[in-house]
Amino acid sequence: MRIDVHNNVIPERALALLRSRPACGVTIEDGMWRGAYHAEFALARSFVDPDAKLAELGQNAIEGAVLSAAPPLFFYDRDAAEGAAICAAANEGLAEFCKIATDRLWWLAHVPLQAPERAAAMLEEQAASPGCVGAHIGSAVAGARLDSDQFEPFWATAERLRTPVMIHPDPSFGSAAGLDAFYLINVVGMPLETTITIKRLIGAGVLERHPQLRIVLLHGGGYFPYQAGRMRHARTVRPELAGAPDPWAALPQLWFDVITHDLEALRYLADRVGRKRVVLGTDLPFDMALPDPVRHIEAALGASGLHEVAERNPARLFALDQPDIAATADGFTRRESNA
Repeated sequence: MRIDVHNNVIPERALALLRSRPACGVTIEDGMWRGAYHAEFALARSFVDPDAKLAELGQNAIEGAVLSAAPPLFFYDRDAAEGAAICAAANEGLAEFCKIATDRLWWLAHVPLQAPERAAAMLEEQAASPGCVGAHIGSAVAGARLDSDQFEPFWATAERLRTPVMIHPDPSFGSAAGLDAFYLINVVGMPLETTITIKRLIGAGVLERHPQLRIVLLHGGGYFPYQAGRMRHARTVRPELAGAPDPWAALPQLWFDVITHDLEALRYLADRVGRKRVVLGTDLPFDMALPDPVRHIEAALGASGLHEVAERNPARLFALDQPDIAATADGFTRRESNA
């Protein structure tokens, strides 16, 4: 089964909550989403309708997906109570969304990271929910970076639960200078923000302190796979990095989606980090999604690479190949419990 690990939804429960709270600054008119620190975008049916989502997957030759609430739903600038309410609505909506096909759709918990202890508690609660296989967070929390000590409760809980954490870049805080033209806030800002985030997590020793933590980096891992050597060199000549871990030592804890929009870049990524660390991700249904993803991966990595990246790696990363999941000729199905 080909499984897309970077696929967005905006559950109806979350939309209803936002419509009832004008202070959140979101308007939805004429099928367009406006506000919440994101360029306006068309609210495609596959954001909100499970049947449309399954059809969209089929149109892209993909059988399953690990779904996450779209980044405009982070709302880390709101107070803890409001953030928790939005996350609760998103999580309830995600769980409902996936009930249409529990053998093909799974979801990542949405947590109020502006209150790290509350986020840790919500992750623990949601991780026990059917279909929840990890967490989805933004790269900055109202300007605070994820390597800050305040986020230790969240990282410790994610490590203990063995739930992968997918980090979506948010360049609106701190890394957006000079990116106001030509849609560079996305084209350059997204991969730059991912690079800043993972290198800070490594430099601060977060991954070293939590060796069982598993991180999914989007958009091909930003510039990290291509420039980690620069950080490795800086460790040998700069006091700011004295004692910092070798960035490549973190590789066993990292996974990278395939969204490079370039065959040669994808080949390099798979060669540099190893195919087993690369997973299918599309960013559907946003307009920056990877077109024709299956053909793209096969063109870059061949049939065996497609099987590994689109099937084997996502299933292993999110524990979808555990004993309660049985392989069948046309996909996966949950085994009936004998309890």
